Amino acid sequence: MNDPLRIGSRRSRLAMVQSAHVRDVIERRAGVRCEIVGIDTRGDLDRSSPLPEVGGKGLFTRELEERLHGGDIDIAVHSLKDLPGELPDGLALGAITAREDPRDVLVGAALDALAPGARVGTGSVRRAAQIRHLRSDVVTVDIRGNVPTRLEKLDRGDYDAVVLAAAGLRRLGLGERITEAFPVDRVVPACGQGALGIECRSDDAEVLDLLARTVACPVTTRCGRAERRVQAALAAGCNAPLGIHAAEHDGRITIDVFVADGAGQASIRERIEGPAAEADALADALVERLRRRGADRLLAEARRDVP
Repeated sequence: MNDPLRIGSRRSRLAMVQSAHVRDVIERRAGVRCEIVGIDTRGDLDRSSPLPEVGGKGLFTRELEERLHGGDIDIAVHSLKDLPGELPDGLALGAITAREDPRDVLVGAALDALAPGARVGTGSVRRAAQIRHLRSDVVTVDIRGNVPTRLEKLDRGDYDAVVLAAAGLRRLGLGERITEAFPVDRVVPACGQGALGIECRSDDAEVLDLLARTVACPVTTRCGRAERRVQAALAAGCNAPLGIHAAEHDGRITIDVFVADGAGQASIRERIEGPAAEADALADALVERLRRRGADRLLAEARRDVP
């Protein structure tokens, strides 16, 4: 194993905080010295175009994966929701960390307090579809930039409220900015939201063992893999109008799913529950339910709506 262990990270403040957390846990639990290597990704460099236009597979991950392949870094820390379901050959999802608060939240005003025609900022078609479902009289408007930039745009009056992930705000010490947190069965989070995914080379047995001993969380791993199994089966990318959230309590797992067309006019909600040990089978059964209700058609329509 390299000394120090080189941790690849996007350069945003949130990504660096997340990578520092992984570094600290590995150093504390295994006594392995680590260093963080900042890397620019396409998603970070283009901060003006709407995500569906610049999005696609690997928007925030490809450059880190290239550095992994090249041996410049030993692991890459991602927000699990940004990590595509299919990884490049030679790379593996080495660990999924314990999940932070997975919920979507409003900053600026509660949903019921918004006036008709209020501007709600979000760069996510999934969030926009669910907000419009709850309040058809507000206007969802595209917003780009990292968390501090989005809050600056809100504070200067560009938007009446913005939708963000609770996990990111809390990790940045900005939890007090949260105005309203949506229960996961009301606004279903993105696949993997709130957890970190640690990517490494699939043949690096030493690093895989290190991650399993230090940062991997068995419960979040089961839930995260079930979510990613549903996403992969539906061939839905990170920017699809698809919400998936799995939670485990007392040996049982519940999986909630939301699917919409590109305009958010038609949508499907489904939930399945069963023994946590059968998470994969439950995910497969949920996919079959969704397909019977036309989820594949809605997602195909959403893909056609992307410019």
